[in-house]
Amino acid sequence: MPLRDRLRGSWRVLLKEVTAFGAVGAFCLVLDLGVFNLLLHMDVGVLTAKCVSTVVATTVAYLGNRHLSFSHRARTGLARETSYFFAINIVVLLFSELVLALFAYPLGFKYDHLVMNVVNLGTIAIGTIFRFWAYKRFVFLHPDKVANRGPELAEDLS
Repeated sequence: MPLRDRLRGSWRVLLKEVTAFGAVGAFCLVLDLGVFNLLLHMDVGVLTAKCVSTVVATTVAYLGNRHLSFSHRARTGLARETSYFFAINIVVLLFSELVLALFAYPLGFKYDHLVMNVVNLGTIAIGTIFRFWAYKRFVFLHPDKVANRGPELAEDLS
């Protein structure tokens, strides 16, 4: 296969991944913000609201990313994929919680819902860039990488 055809195919795959990841992400963003704000208005607390909204959105995001964004990638086993997926999201959640805690407590914006929402959106934006890279690198592997890693990953390839 000529280099030009390979590059064209690679760009098409990347465009499909980015587009589907964006669609899943947009839906989960609305879900995350909706749950976050609902819990904020119920006076649950900023950090608890963020934790619950992230768990809900992450669960939906796993299903959407596995079946839409990265459906063409190798399947390496449900336990492996979900472990990596949720571990990556725990890292992002911890980052978000730390930033929200900084704004809520030392800076005193705990009851300012507008500031908390802007900070929340900022942490989601930073987390989204990290997650897209991490999902491609660690969770939803390219079939060639799975085949080269040995039989423990290749055996679950579908």
